[in-house]
Formats: sequence, structure tokens, C-alpha cells
Amino acid sequence: MFKFVSKFVIMIALLALVLTACAPATTTQPPESQETTAPVVTEGGAPAAGTNWCSGTKIVFFPGGAPGGGFETVVYNGALAAAADTGADVEYLWSDWDPAKMISQFTEAVATNPDAIAVMGHPGDAAFDPLIDDAVAQGIIVTSMNTQLLEAQAKYSANGFGYVGPINYEAGFALGKEAVARSGVQAGDKAFVWGLLAQAGRGLRTQGILDAFEEAGLEVVYLEIDDATNASAAAGIPIFTGIISADPDIKLMVTDHGNLTGTVQSFLEAAGKQPGEVYAAGFDMSGNAVEAIRSGWLQLVIDQQQWLQGYIGVLQVCLAHNYGFSGLNIDTGAGFADKDNIEFLAPLVEKQIR
Repeated sequence: MFKFVSKFVIMIALLALVLTACAPATTTQPPESQETTAPVVTEGGAPAAGTNWCSGTKIVFFPGGAPGGGFETVVYNGALAAAADTGADVEYLWSDWDPAKMISQFTEAVATNPDAIAVMGHPGDAAFDPLIDDAVAQGIIVTSMNTQLLEAQAKYSANGFGYVGPINYEAGFALGKEAVARSGVQAGDKAFVWGLLAQAGRGLRTQGILDAFEEAGLEVVYLEIDDATNASAAAGIPIFTGIISADPDIKLMVTDHGNLTGTVQSFLEAAGKQPGEVYAAGFDMSGNAVEAIRSGWLQLVIDQQQWLQGYIGVLQVCLAHNYGFSGLNIDTGAGFADKDNIEFLAPLVEKQIR
């Protein structure tokens, strides 16, 4: 009985499906058309790029070194691009990488009553902060690039004080550790570091290199970059030849300065060395650094992407002045360049973007 009923129920269900499929399709009426309205225009929205939304903002910008310098020109190009994109009114002050000159120029810049100043942080908090306090009290937005001013940034972040650049100690340590690993030097070998240890804040990068070498057990020959070489790397050629003459068994060298790194080939040639005889590493990318890597004089460069320092330095103060944004904190110093990736980077370096 159960089997018969089950078969009967199944037959009824199948018949219902067939009848449903054969029935004429039902139609539905389309919904009544509704009138559309344009979205409401609101005030205060951020305008599109290229509409000169920062044209009313007067900025004083510090590229850092001298006009035409390999590193600072890329910073400058980034700032120029940001000014073109936003319409900001930007004045540029060149400082020859001299912290004392940066301080005096900052004082002069404040006297012109700009809306904002984007500085290189090389003088350090102790020297800079009293001047920054005075500028902020006058309603001037300040931000830093390349070298952190940690105390000023903590104090005025809500006022738009940001930072774009490498985290200096970490970047120096990373370069030192990578150079040790790649060069194959052993504990007891000699390494030369040419840096800026004496500069507050900026010297942290050199300290990171030294700590990495100490951790590896290297015997370090250290030399502070003098003012003349800081302003023009070629002035350091006789100094370098003296270092190598006194310590000809140096196996590894690091130049903690973009313009010096771009002059590594000239340094080593003047000292009578051959390509690769001394493993050379340093900061930063430049056209000369590209050629030195290609020709085997320079083995490793850490790229702190300085174009971004210029672009975001301008963008930061535009955002703060026009929209009240607080300070951004952006680390740009994370990548290495060597013979394996230099051909990818070279066209960008030639355009002075990397």
C-alpha cells in the first residue's frame, strides 16, 4: 500500500509541473517611471587635482642642498610637481646642507609671513624648536622632511606638522647590515664610514650604520663629512685618498650622503682602486650612482625616494592649511638598488624622479 501511494503522489507532482510549464506566461506591469533629480551640491568637498585648490597658500620650501645637486634636485622636482598639481605659491630656499644656514633662513622666512614652511630637519629639535614655536604662534604651519624633528612633530602634529623621509636610525642600520651580508666581510675586517654623526637627528642615520658594523665585529674607520665636502662632494677627493693611503686594507665603505655616494667612482679612482676592490654602499640614488653601479664601482644604494619628500612636503601643508588635516608621518626609505634592479630604476633616475 505504501509503495502504491508513493508512486501515485509522484505522478500527481510530475503532472503539476508539466501543466505549470505549459501555462501561458504571466506578465507584469513595469513600475511607473519616477522623476530623477540631480544630487545635491554640498559645500566643502575636496576639488579635483589640477584645479588650483591650494592657490591661495604661500609656502617656503627647503630642498636642502645647492641648485643642481643630485639629491636635492629630485626633492625640488617633487615639490615643483606638487605646486603644479595644487596651484600652491612656493618659494625655494637652498641651504648647502648647512644646518646653521637652515636656521638663519628659517628666521628670515618667518619674517615674510608665509602660510607654511617645509623644512629639512637637519639642525635638530634643540636648535629648531624655539623658532618653530614662534612660527606656530604666528599661525604659520611647519612640517619637516628628510630628518625628523620628533619633539616638534609630537607637539604640533594636530597643527599639520608631519614628516616625510626615512626613519634615519633604522635606515642606517638596515644599510649597514645589508652591506655586511652582501660584501662577505668578516669580524676584524676594516670598514670606512663617512657620515654626519655630529648633526642632531640627521646623525642617527650614521649611528645606525656604525651600530650595524659594530654588531658584525668590524674595525671601523670613521670620518665626519666636513662643511666643504658637505656642500660639494668633489672637495672630498683628497680627503678620501688620504684615508685609503693610511688604511689600504679597507674592504667596505659607506657614504652617508647622496652627493658623496654619487662621487664614489671618483673617490676610488683617485685612491688607485679598481672596481669592486672595495665594496661600496651608500645613500642615495642619482645619475652618477646609476653609472657607478653599472660600471662596478658602487655595489649597494638605499633609496629613500626623495621625490616623495618634495611632493608630500608641499601636499602636507596644503592639506593642513586648506582642510585642517593633521600631520602625516611617511617613511620613504625602504628599498635597495644594485646591479640586479638598476636598469628598472635608471629611466626614472634619468627623469630625476628616483
